[in-house]
Amino acid sequence: MDAPTTTRSADGQDSSAGDGNEPGIPVEASADAVLVRRTLAEIAPVADRVTSYFYALLFIRNPELREMFPVAMDTQRDRLLKALLTAAEHLDDTPVLTAYLENLGRGHRKYGTHSTHYPAVGEALIGALARYATTSWDAEAEAAWVRTYTTISQIMIDAAAEDERSAPAWWQAEVVSHDLRTPDIAVVTLRPDQPYPFLAGQYTTLETPWWPRIWRHYSFASAPRPDGLLSLHVKAVPAGWVSNALVHRARPGDVLRLGPPAGSMTVDHAADTGLLCVGGGTGIAPIKALVEDVAEHGDRRPVDVFYGARSDHDLYDIDTMLRLQKTFPWLSVHPVTEEQGRLPEAVCRYGSWSERDAYLSGPLGMVRRGVDALRGAGVPVERIRHDFLTELAPADPDQPRSGACMARTPSMLPSR
Repeated sequence: MDAPTTTRSADGQDSSAGDGNEPGIPVEASADAVLVRRTLAEIAPVADRVTSYFYALLFIRNPELREMFPVAMDTQRDRLLKALLTAAEHLDDTPVLTAYLENLGRGHRKYGTHSTHYPAVGEALIGALARYATTSWDAEAEAAWVRTYTTISQIMIDAAAEDERSAPAWWQAEVVSHDLRTPDIAVVTLRPDQPYPFLAGQYTTLETPWWPRIWRHYSFASAPRPDGLLSLHVKAVPAGWVSNALVHRARPGDVLRLGPPAGSMTVDHAADTGLLCVGGGTGIAPIKALVEDVAEHGDRRPVDVFYGARSDHDLYDIDTMLRLQKTFPWLSVHPVTEEQGRLPEAVCRYGSWSERDAYLSGPLGMVRRGVDALRGAGVPVERIRHDFLTELAPADPDQPRSGACMARTPSMLPSR
């Protein structure tokens, strides 16, 4: 884990803001933010040991919490520090931090998390920081972390309590169809056991019966449907437990569990700005949902979709996209394969997109390159939309090629 010597904006770009004394800490940073980031910078080189010590403290002091976590903790390793870095990075950006933590609080209900669990996590966190931040840790730093964690946990607790009034902690969802589009890509259609409210462009977390307590993120491949069915595009990747189970093992009649919907890559229907949508691999899933959403709202704004894959064979949903193009005159679909160059650069060769709202979904590297390319082409950063808040995600074989891979949010509490 790199030490946070530079700040990052929500689009992942480095910022050189500083006060001349603390590299990477913006001039306007609060006193608590300065102390918190100083601690994070010190523990970054020993992140693995900090994480291991944290879990040791948590489980020794609270053995009943161990069953809330997956049996194998290997995919869990990096998530705590990533979440801490995110919270610390945006400590003084109240709207961003609040939205991020509210989403986490709602999502943690599916793990069986209760408000009574938060103090135990806080105690283990403070214990781990005090053990490894030997230079920067003192009474002042500890007080700053206590205040920070108190704020973080209360936002999450309040969001969970509010969500509990209107939504279940999770939904049961039956597989009603399983369409293997390529040897390693499947379109899975689900019927939830009760209404599942979501917006086009959002994603869900999913648990299979074959890997209990292991949750993965997948984007919805359609706008909300009258019949209530949900569609996901899943690519099986090497060593991907959940993705391989969904592609090669799931069959109609199997029952999965879904967490609450999340994500902000949605269309503002109060505006009439044209859309530029870039989907790589199974990242085409939420892009397809956005196109359907525009159509259902009766919009006539221009929408250009760039659909990228390694080869023509890998454009597994191109027929669907071309049918939509024939149906809606405002829609233009542009297939892009590796022979034509990398997807973000190919988009920019088509002309200026400075007047469009841009949506990016796909592998992590593609989204990063896409943000850079679009900004370089004159698209204002506030018009570039994706569910990717700095470098959040740990190395996780299931995630890099899922439609919602930009949307992963690591957990401050048990995560799968």
